Amino acid sequence: MPTATATAVINLDIEGPTISRHLYGHFAEHLGRCIYGGFWVGEDSPIPNEGGIRLDVVRALRALNIPNLRWPGGCFADEYHWKDGIGPRDQRPRMVNTHWGNVEENNHFGTHEFMALCELLGAEPYISGNVGSGTVQEMSDWVEYLTRDGDSPMVRLRKANGQEEPWRVKFWGIGNETWGCGGNMRAEYSADLARQYATYCRDHSGNTLYRIASGANGDDYKWTETLMQQIGCFGCEATPRNFFQGLSVHQYTVCGPWDAKGSATVFDTEDYYRTMLEAKRIDRILTGHSTVMDCYDPGRRVGLVLDEWGTWWDTEPGTNPGFLFQQNALRDALVASTHFDIFHRHAARLYMANIAQTVNVLQAMLLTDGDALVLTPTYHVFEMNKGHQDATSLAVHLHAQDARRRVGDSELDTLSASASIKDGTVLISLTNLDAEEPAEVTLDLRGGSVGEPTGRLLTADRLQVHNTAETPEAVAPRPFDALKSTGQGMVLTIPPHSFLTVQAPVAHLR
Repeated sequence: MPTATATAVINLDIEGPTISRHLYGHFAEHLGRCIYGGFWVGEDSPIPNEGGIRLDVVRALRALNIPNLRWPGGCFADEYHWKDGIGPRDQRPRMVNTHWGNVEENNHFGTHEFMALCELLGAEPYISGNVGSGTVQEMSDWVEYLTRDGDSPMVRLRKANGQEEPWRVKFWGIGNETWGCGGNMRAEYSADLARQYATYCRDHSGNTLYRIASGANGDDYKWTETLMQQIGCFGCEATPRNFFQGLSVHQYTVCGPWDAKGSATVFDTEDYYRTMLEAKRIDRILTGHSTVMDCYDPGRRVGLVLDEWGTWWDTEPGTNPGFLFQQNALRDALVASTHFDIFHRHAARLYMANIAQTVNVLQAMLLTDGDALVLTPTYHVFEMNKGHQDATSLAVHLHAQDARRRVGDSELDTLSASASIKDGTVLISLTNLDAEEPAEVTLDLRGGSVGEPTGRLLTADRLQVHNTAETPEAVAPRPFDALKSTGQGMVLTIPPHSFLTVQAPVAHLR
């Protein structure tokens, strides 16, 4: 197959919606080694820590400008009772984590530890409340405990546990996967509970909540419609009921039956193309849910929240299958880069997205083993793309007739792109999904003059390459200077299976 050629037209002076920084959110569940051994090592650990929180993990995530962190689940959230995780650690009751490995949870990492972690990260906390096995009172008390000032029973309890001032906690999940592990509910029943719980999750002391109702699994658009019906119609004469400000959807990239999803590192080119085709389904799913929401909320006042996404492979041989530990190869990084291009195109409705999960679980940013810390290929995509956070999106008109691959009965577009502008700098992200052939791309930049560009490239000689403690930089970004400037942009050739970012100063916008 010859080198594909493409032209990407970008109008620098035609601004789109803002790309919320929260599209680059993260997720930490009490699952496997995400919390214990990942974020938390305890104050007596020889691994450098602050109050038990590993500092190498904090430094690595701060370099991503991590905007938010979702906790304590996931499925774990709906068997978690927050009062078990406060007070002296040696007096906290233990429980069994029945969802993930059937192991004992000692509750040493609880509300105060999570809030300390978020403060170290500079990230906003996103707390997922227990609807499946909890009570309205329990969640209402948690909101009061964290956010209320002055005097009240929960305020006095918080102060007795060493925190005088309230925290600011904007994001609250009203349950998790209520269609499944969060209660196996019908949409109508779940919607009624969302109304009830949201009513008692109150705004205290100037802390305004962003309540996120537990939403659909994949392409279950009926679930979204049922939820949206509960708030009325923002386009109608009747005043809508503002029970929640966002609703969630979960969609993983899974390329086989649940009991045989495939290996993260042992796969062939056909498996790779099927993975990329499956990954791009997220575009249709976000479009479907947005279309339903537009019927009730044409002004887009309710946000769509993709608070679980990423690849899901079989666990690594020899590890606890309930811990969901998988390696992270270049293929996973390309799944992430194409997801972000899609997220940017949906920036008008999509307000938040949280990759599953941050450390040692599923498509992780970081892998730890004792005192070793490994940055995964997916980590580097987040870092290379961080300039898109809170930037103004720019439409990319991509013309690439020959950049396609036949995958079964479908066609896969092998070039993906997105762009944004912020603080006088344009950032362009480009992915070549073709496993074997490079692609020549002309960037036709209109509506402004562009200064000297710089580029960074993420690739490897094989799709299966991944980072380990022995080879921590097998997949890592490197400078890309093969940028030929033209009178109206630049021409570049993207190697096969690679992710490229180009940024340049912009002046004289017309």
